[in-house]
Amino acid sequence: MRTPGKTKRGARELLQKLMEDRQRSEAPVGDFAAFERDLHERVAEVEREFLAEELKRLDVDVPVVLIDGVPHRRVLRSEETYLSAAGPVRVERTLYSARQPGERAISPLELRAGMVEGMWTPTAAKQAAWVVAHLSPYEGQELFAMLGNMQPSKSSLDRLPKQLSARWEAQRESFEKSLRQGELVPAEAITVAVSLDGVMVPMKDGERETKRARAVAEGKLACGPAGYQEVGCGTVSFYDAEGERLSTVKIGRMPESKKVTLKAILTAELNAALEQRPDLHLVTVADGTNDNWEYLHSALPPSTEVADFYHAADHLNEALSAAYGEGTVKCRAQFEKLRLVLRDDPEGVEKVIRSLLHLTKQFPRRRRITTELAYFRKNRHRMRYATLRAAKLPIGSGVVEAACKTLATQRLKRSGMRWRHAGGQAILTFRALAQSERFDKAWALVAATYKVEVTLFDRVIAMSDYRR
Repeated sequence: MRTPGKTKRGARELLQKLMEDRQRSEAPVGDFAAFERDLHERVAEVEREFLAEELKRLDVDVPVVLIDGVPHRRVLRSEETYLSAAGPVRVERTLYSARQPGERAISPLELRAGMVEGMWTPTAAKQAAWVVAHLSPYEGQELFAMLGNMQPSKSSLDRLPKQLSARWEAQRESFEKSLRQGELVPAEAITVAVSLDGVMVPMKDGERETKRARAVAEGKLACGPAGYQEVGCGTVSFYDAEGERLSTVKIGRMPESKKVTLKAILTAELNAALEQRPDLHLVTVADGTNDNWEYLHSALPPSTEVADFYHAADHLNEALSAAYGEGTVKCRAQFEKLRLVLRDDPEGVEKVIRSLLHLTKQFPRRRRITTELAYFRKNRHRMRYATLRAAKLPIGSGVVEAACKTLATQRLKRSGMRWRHAGGQAILTFRALAQSERFDKAWALVAATYKVEVTLFDRVIAMSDYRR
């Protein structure tokens, strides 16, 4: 067996040979790209040698070991190939079994090294998880092949985030609490804003055919987003005295009735922030959806409630389009005028309500105007936009809408994609952690679950120790 000392000497000899080869030639390399690739592969080869030697040192080859308090007996020695960040590493290791029916043999090497899902080194798994949170497995496979180190298959990249997500969900609340405890609210923050929204995504189990058949049976046109369900997105953002956003925690959850889990996470995030900084001014921002406001108003501490200005402007445009015709000169002119009144005039919402009331009398049969008038009346206390802007408080839910786009739409709504709950949540979880600048800390938590202590019995010497 090659010792670590020999491996180091081999690495030095390889690097020395490379230097000597170049020193003997005064001319530059003819193909620099080929030279770069060759150099990279040689260095990666040395890295794989080092990894293999260290993994061998973690192996245990004794008759019996104790794993999680349960004796396991040696059953087999065999070779296994692991995916490392430098490429495949093949190592001989010992397998043990507790001799329980249906139980798979266990490798102490893998437990001591913290191998992820029995095949990935921790660094390789971290890199793969980050890549697949941003790219499809096929694109990830192409990226790793181009980089020239590890080359996982598309199916391996597809499985890994689901396996990691299952571990995350099993301890999600404790993991999230640990992340929050390790963070400080920005010192210059004076405002914390909570917002939630949703975006429809295509589901494999979204009852698409059933919904279309029901529409046909009821004599309705079978079109629209049948087979789609709503992904919930939430944000907790901090703002300074000038209204500049300092940081944001993003959360994405797959379809769930009443967004129960999303709301629980938002509440926990806010409570942790207010526990640190009770002086923060709480602002809640959302569109006019009843379910959102039932949560924001009832489940959270008293706040400055804000109906998203841009949704309000859309409702205003709907009313004016119903009155004057969509896209007409009259409609555009009135919309631009009243939009600015709504945003900049301290009495803007009252003036808009009076204008829409006048239109309902002018066009009594156009029910859309009445519907939009009711929207403004219902949310008038959330539309004091001029006052909010003067206080440097947010008036729009653009942060959470951006979260919907970057967390869900850009990754889950690509051509031909359809999702089941587990697969979609795996992507949302790690994508949200990355966009919240929590990925590294979160990875440390989930990776630690793969590392298990292996105990040797008294007067039993591991072969790896004996060899040293």
